[in-house]
Amino acid sequence: MTFHTNSTPETIELGKAIGKQLQPGAVIALEGTLAAGKTTITKGIAESLGITETITSPTFTLISEYKGKLPLYHMDVYRLDSTEDFINLGVEEMIYGNGVTVIEWSEKVKTELPSETITIALEANESGGRTITITNWPYGDIQI
Repeated sequence: MTFHTNSTPETIELGKAIGKQLQPGAVIALEGTLAAGKTTITKGIAESLGITETITSPTFTLISEYKGKLPLYHMDVYRLDSTEDFINLGVEEMIYGNGVTVIEWSEKVKTELPSETITIALEANESGGRTITITNWPYGDIQI
């Protein structure tokens, strides 16, 4: 599935539509360059889960946990040197738990993610919009 958004609010709306369908244990691998919209789409997912806290990229904390209808584990693995570092964070409880896990820069740890991981690739366009491609989506159509 491919979507095109033209603004930050549209990307957040897509994130909300995605989040409304997520089930406990969902793992989302976000892929894209710097400023592609990974944190922006996560803001929408969080909003759909009833999370009112401000969502920021956990670049320096590595993992942020938010409480909502389902727990949201927001990870940024950009600063990790290896998949071993990822495992040593104790992520198994989150990835195989009852919350929703969203991983920014997931390309670095893809080999450690479950086979049912949903991949969302974001690409910033010259026009300021984004092309967002979702693969391994198990829930049917996404209605925005």
